[in-house]
Amino acid sequence: MISSKPSDMTRPADLAQHGLGTGPVRTQRPIYLDLLPPCNNACPAGENIQAWLALAQAGHYQRAWQVLMQDNPMPSVHGRVCYHPCESRCNREQVDSAVSIHAVERFLGDLALRENWKVEPEAPPSGKRVLVVGAGPSGLSAAYHLARLGHGVEVHEAGPLAGGMMNFGIPAYRLPRQELAQEIRRIEAMGVNIQLGRKVQDVLAEKDSGHFDAVFIAIGAHLSKRVDIPARDAGKILDAVGFLRQAASGDSPSLGRRVAIYGGGNTAMDAARTAKRLGAEEALIIYRRDREHMPAHEFEADEALEEGVKINWLRSIKAIDQTHIQVEVMTINPEGIPEPTGRFETLEADTLILALGQETDTGFLHQVPGIQFKNDGTVAVDANMMTGHDGIFAGGDMVPSERTVTVAVGHGKKAARHIDAYLRGERYVKPPKHDIAGFDKLHIWYLTEAEQRLQDILKPDQRAFGFAEVVKGLSETEALYEARRCFSCGNCFECDGCFGACPEQAIKKLGPGLRYRYLYDLCTGCAVCYEQCPCHAIEMIPEPGE
Repeated sequence: MISSKPSDMTRPADLAQHGLGTGPVRTQRPIYLDLLPPCNNACPAGENIQAWLALAQAGHYQRAWQVLMQDNPMPSVHGRVCYHPCESRCNREQVDSAVSIHAVERFLGDLALRENWKVEPEAPPSGKRVLVVGAGPSGLSAAYHLARLGHGVEVHEAGPLAGGMMNFGIPAYRLPRQELAQEIRRIEAMGVNIQLGRKVQDVLAEKDSGHFDAVFIAIGAHLSKRVDIPARDAGKILDAVGFLRQAASGDSPSLGRRVAIYGGGNTAMDAARTAKRLGAEEALIIYRRDREHMPAHEFEADEALEEGVKINWLRSIKAIDQTHIQVEVMTINPEGIPEPTGRFETLEADTLILALGQETDTGFLHQVPGIQFKNDGTVAVDANMMTGHDGIFAGGDMVPSERTVTVAVGHGKKAARHIDAYLRGERYVKPPKHDIAGFDKLHIWYLTEAEQRLQDILKPDQRAFGFAEVVKGLSETEALYEARRCFSCGNCFECDGCFGACPEQAIKKLGPGLRYRYLYDLCTGCAVCYEQCPCHAIEMIPEPGE
């Protein structure tokens, strides 16, 4: 229930700055403005979150989805696998809890699949052709946006399925394959030609033979990092990426009763949870740092522990002898760096899975003139995402960045805009950002108590031996409620507060969706409209000439 309380958030500094009463001459005037919501600013895919939430809360679901699709071609996927950094920046977090943005996004994405909503191109056919290498999230995103911009797109994918690590690295209990496949088919329906089992080894030859005008390379990080561990007689050792790929393809290796996983990231959590589902009686994660310093997200570790996965913090593997693993106990120094203690333990495991990070196989690009590489093997690109070779762009896991699905999708959109400008002989210039509407800018003279609607979660005992989806979606009623928790930070949502508060009737309503206009002949600059505007869509500025 939403309840109103007397405000305890009146800001004396604001009142002192703008004053109460105006004297014989107006010294300041109000203006309407738009600020950048912190959720929008935090989204790696560049979604206009506030805009589609506003449409969703009005019940205009298809229009909300269309706005979402301007930036993100796979909302059903993202509503499940994105780690939603937008929610950690949500101003509502400082009142009760963040808006569950990802859950509303998933609701819209799933509804679009059920209703078979279509996306229309933004531009007529350009006659230009673009080759995309890799059908992972970044490649699919670039292909989608390029198709919307009117360009012909062909995707060459070395693997048997489009989706990249979404298919082979994210377990089905987090990302069901049906929704993923449906969102990929929608991209294909826009005219994108995805060729599977076609590995590109000579980019320039492929570009010339296919008469492509530009190339976007977005192969994923499929190679597991190695670590040197002394082994007198090593037992079964697997890499996490290969293990998850086998499990996803139905060709799971024999693991034995006890499985150890070395690493502390999300991939390690997925490998441990998958091992349990494949019949391992014990899945033990070994990680050299403590929980506070682990790279895995908190909820990933929580769900793993709920399912019976054990985590041995502050342990580093020193040697392996068949099923015996020698680990050294570590400690964390004041700088947060693990240090050895000289104390050792012996653990037992039938299989060891290494989850120490992934690398991209960029060796095939070394023959391309002009392309340069970072020390970690990633490809150097300029601000336009172009490599050192004209017309060849790169993104996703191939370039230095955080490796998540959402970051990769954002790279695909960004690259598409730059490629589109390149094909037209221009340069894409990103519009300047508005100032961010932080919590300190809001005038929440009402405080609302409206706790977040939590998504249902499959009980741990029901997860044990299958890959059924663990986190469920919101109902329409719940999604609508959640969307309506948005504060609309920094942007007018036509609450009529300013209109009703103005003592001089100096504000004119322009109609639904058109907001308001000031009648400055009547305005005295009293700042009452500014003081009551909950979302800071009004600013007081000095009177011209003052």
